[in-house]
Amino acid sequence: MPAGQAKNGDTHITGQGINQTIDCNESTLLVMGTGNQINALGSCWAVTVQGSSNIIVADNVVDNIIVYGNDQTVFYKTGEPSVWDRGRELGMTNRIDRVPA
Repeated sequence: MPAGQAKNGDTHITGQGINQTIDCNESTLLVMGTGNQINALGSCWAVTVQGSSNIIVADNVVDNIIVYGNDQTVFYKTGEPSVWDRGRELGMTNRIDRVPA
């Protein structure tokens, strides 16, 4: 399983109904909450999502995507990250997929 790696500059977004565009800056994006819509520009080292009904669209994910919770959506345009859908392991439905750039 992927190990979490943090570095200075990781982006933490916690809340409800946040609509934000961020620069991943080669770091990890961590989103916690519900109903957030995050556009991650540039290259993310990793993306981790917890909660429900969050939508993340990332330009590039280098290492891993880890999703906890239900009704999460994580789309990435480039990269070959490992994907770990913890919600699906518990019978929840999430969408994690590569999409055209």
